[in-house]
Amino acid sequence: MALETCFQVSTIASTNNRARVLCAHLYNKEKVNLLATCGSKKVSVPSLSLSSQGRRLSRIVCQAKNAVDQVLVATDANWDSLVTASESPVLVEFWAPWCGPCRMIAPVIDELAKEYAGKIVCCKVNTDESPNIASNYGIRSIPTVLMFKNGEKKDSVIGAVPKSTLEDIIDKYLQV
Repeated sequence: MALETCFQVSTIASTNNRARVLCAHLYNKEKVNLLATCGSKKVSVPSLSLSSQGRRLSRIVCQAKNAVDQVLVATDANWDSLVTASESPVLVEFWAPWCGPCRMIAPVIDELAKEYAGKIVCCKVNTDESPNIASNYGIRSIPTVLMFKNGEKKDSVIGAVPKSTLEDIIDKYLQV
């Protein structure tokens, strides 16, 4: 599941004693577009052909990013695919960067995402960037954490609550 969602490829090339790093992020099996940087010059590389302007790249390093145990960012554009269409229960935190209690609960949500990896999906919604989602679910104060199952809102918690409170909610919907 994690490899299908997010995969990072990095390649390193050495030409004229300068290192070149190519990075690509694949999301949902989209076509690979690489961006090569050499000093301040950026060159677009259309595929994973392992050559850049006729030069052979020396080494490839691949790293799978653990998308499953990360808190995903939900926006207006991806809300349906991340939350309402999810087969797994989804924990969604509504937050804003200026909110102190939101910064307090963020590490708790990160820990829960790691502990419940593969069992639930954890998302966060920045209410400043996606006010429509917050409005649709009646979010009046932040942080607010909503629990979704089968695309339906099942439970909510308002404020910076202890980790055990969120664990109880998650466990309740994992058993059902």
